[in-house]
Amino acid sequence: MGLITLSEVKPGLKLGNDVQTLRGNVLFQKGKVILPKDVEVLRAFMIHQVDIEQERTGASSSGSKASSTSSGQAEGNEKNGERGGKGSSAVSAPVLPSLHEEYEKMVALTKNAFLSSLAAELPVYELRTQLEVLFTHLKQYNVLTFSPRVMQEHDYVYHHAVLSAITSYQLAQWMDLPSKDWMQVAFAGLFHDIGNNKVDPQILYKPSTLTASEQEEIRQHTKYGYQVLKQAKAINEGARLAALQHHEKVDGSGYPLQLSGTQIHIYAKIVAIVDIFHAMTLEKIYRKAQSPYLVLEQIQSEAFGKLDPAIVNVFIQRSTQIHNGIRVKLSNNQIGEIVFSDRDHPTRPMVSVEGTIINLMQQRQLHIQEVIG
Repeated sequence: MGLITLSEVKPGLKLGNDVQTLRGNVLFQKGKVILPKDVEVLRAFMIHQVDIEQERTGASSSGSKASSTSSGQAEGNEKNGERGGKGSSAVSAPVLPSLHEEYEKMVALTKNAFLSSLAAELPVYELRTQLEVLFTHLKQYNVLTFSPRVMQEHDYVYHHAVLSAITSYQLAQWMDLPSKDWMQVAFAGLFHDIGNNKVDPQILYKPSTLTASEQEEIRQHTKYGYQVLKQAKAINEGARLAALQHHEKVDGSGYPLQLSGTQIHIYAKIVAIVDIFHAMTLEKIYRKAQSPYLVLEQIQSEAFGKLDPAIVNVFIQRSTQIHNGIRVKLSNNQIGEIVFSDRDHPTRPMVSVEGTIINLMQQRQLHIQEVIG
């Protein structure tokens, strides 16, 4: 069919080439089948013409032939007693554990390990085995949409640890770190707050403002964690340093050692970002979970002088990359669907609400409150 004008675009047509915005971003990819809502998106971006894939001759006849052949085979199979159900030779595929099931096993194992860490050696090999199983489900994990099915009030710290392990592992992959680092980065995420075990729980879980002495006690968890991990086997020095350094800032304003720039281990820089994200997006006893998109914006603002800007950029770009088509709730309680994410402003995509395109870059008073799925 070739190039056609926007007025000629009909739902069901397939794109022959990528459709790009005036700024060069890919709006729709080659091969996409146009849906009714897509016509509105094209209009919103002032796209005047698109390239439509040429129709292939003979496709329908071959499709009919294939259909009749498969239908004939099915009929023949039924006559020969090979219909599915009783007496069928087909073996049902075993039901595999889900991401959530393996995640919950990991949380339980982490809880036991943390609670016993002051009196016994960390069961690192057991934890590693379960992490490896959990990571086989990584394709199902989406950092912006995943949330625990059940979370008991005082189990926050264990959920935070496991989520930090998963996201740190994924971020290490996104950064193209060598594969030998991935599991160690996961350990860095899992154990970064293990020093909290030695902090007074009444201070740790205090909902009101901490005093100066209480803040100082909380800050000691970084040193406590490093001491605990020094005794652990199968963990490298980078994972230990992440426990010590994950509150350091690249401008030297962090703690406990006021390190800056390259003095901070790369594992600690990864965990620092992941720690903030999950701390703010997980429900706490005294505070509701915050919008993942708002948290990403806050992390982006922290990148100037506090967090490593290159790692922050990778985290934001990759975590928001696959969200076209996902349903979201806006801060005014409207439900819509993400139709386009600008790579320069990935936390403020365009959202279609009942056929109206809302550009969150222009309507700054609104933000994505919740990712529905």
